[in-house]
This record gives sequence, structure tokens and C-alpha cells, in this order.
Amino acid sequence: MAGTHEDAILMVELAKWATMLGLYEGPGIFGDDFDPETADAGDEAVRKVLLFNETMGTLVKNGLLNRELVLDWIHIPAVWARVRPAALRLREESGEPRMYENFEALATE
Repeated sequence: MAGTHEDAILMVELAKWATMLGLYEGPGIFGDDFDPETADAGDEAVRKVLLFNETMGTLVKNGLLNRELVLDWIHIPAVWARVRPAALRLREESGEPRMYENFEALATE
């Protein structure tokens, strides 16, 4: 199913939010010094990525944002791969298996 005009408007708003969060500042999770295996969910860059992408995953899951449009905009599987270890450790530590499940589903389904 193709994205709608409403999807496009929401996507632009999400891009604005990403800018306000500072997701595009510096190399972040794609920097040479970022190690996915040792990164922590409490690290600012990781925390922002998890929050933003969990939000997008939740919108997609609930039919409020077109999945194909999101995946055409951002390579979600590559982003998830960078923060996956930190997210899974946080799930384990918190005892909450659903933490970041919508981000993971967006990346893997």
C-alpha cells in the first residue's frame, strides 16, 4: 500500500523532531568510535535513536504511518543493528521483554 499525503506530513514532522533531538548532529551511532557491542542504552546517542525509532515503529504498528515510506526514508535495519545489543541488554536488565519491540519489528519484519 502506498503512503498517503498524511503519511508524508507526519514524516516531515518526524524529521523535524529528529532534528530537535539532535539525531543528525555528529556521527552518532555511525561514528568510527561507536562500538555496538559496548554501547549502553543510557548513552545519549543510543537513547535518542531508541526513542525516535520506537516511536516510528509504534506509529507503523498501529497503522498511523506507512511502513514502506519509513523504510524508503531510513535504513531501519542498519540503525537497529547498531543499537540492538544495547537495547537487548536493557530489556534483560529491566525485565521488560517488550522494550523497543516496535523498533525491532520495524527493522526485522
